[in-house]
Amino acid sequence: MSNVNSERVLITGASSGIGMHLAHRFAMYGHPVCLVAPDAAELELLAGDIQQRHGVETLSVAVDLESKEAFETIASAVDGAGWQVDILVNNAGHGFKGNYAEVPLATHLSVLRLNVEAVLRLTSMFLPRMVQRGQGRVLNTASIAGFEPGPTMAVYHASKAFILSWSEAIATELEGSGVSVTALCPGPTDTDFFPKGDLEESFAFQKANLMDPEEVAEIGYGACMGGERVVVAGAVNKAMVFSRRFMSEHMQARMNEKMYEDVDSPKRARGDKESPPRH
Repeated sequence: MSNVNSERVLITGASSGIGMHLAHRFAMYGHPVCLVAPDAAELELLAGDIQQRHGVETLSVAVDLESKEAFETIASAVDGAGWQVDILVNNAGHGFKGNYAEVPLATHLSVLRLNVEAVLRLTSMFLPRMVQRGQGRVLNTASIAGFEPGPTMAVYHASKAFILSWSEAIATELEGSGVSVTALCPGPTDTDFFPKGDLEESFAFQKANLMDPEEVAEIGYGACMGGERVVVAGAVNKAMVFSRRFMSEHMQARMNEKMYEDVDSPKRARGDKESPPRH
């Protein structure tokens, strides 16, 4: 069995937010990292930063995971570099705000392609090889949104519920195989998810206690390497998930609807920002 610190990691959504901090976290512990995101220039900068800070091998693959051709590109890049993916981190994802009936179908399908279909395609690409070797890890970025319905973010919440349920199910299927599956469930986190999803004016962004993406990444790394099945990041989020066991689904839905409502300008606490990496 190889040294865990030499296990090679493929991370999607690696150029920003939690994915960027996960890339730094794995690299800090000596893992070679394959960085996957759409923007080649951003990936080049990140790869250079990681090499300078941590001295590990990096591989960059600039692809749009909503395109089916992306997966052939990833496979060719990985195989061409002689890489064995020991740890798969399915982190890329997005969401958009709006009542379901008022949002174009193409937008809903975009969320499902990235949050669900891309995760399934990549896992189907690398998981069978891990099982054959009797060793491997999968880390899926779910969300506390996966525990409850989310009016005005209905498809996003449903996509994370899928990832959470699916992760737990295949973790059970893989018992005794030497392969672990972990679902990381952060709450609201200070990343570019909010501006990209038209959520900068929402209560969740302006007033909620946002977690630092570096802290979320640290928790996710530890859970992945420890073989945990589900980890909820942060004490507040753990309490929130636990407390909702005592609420009706209707009450949960209404609470989340309030989280996504816009806050009046005088009451806003934040602008558009993302915490820089600190290593």
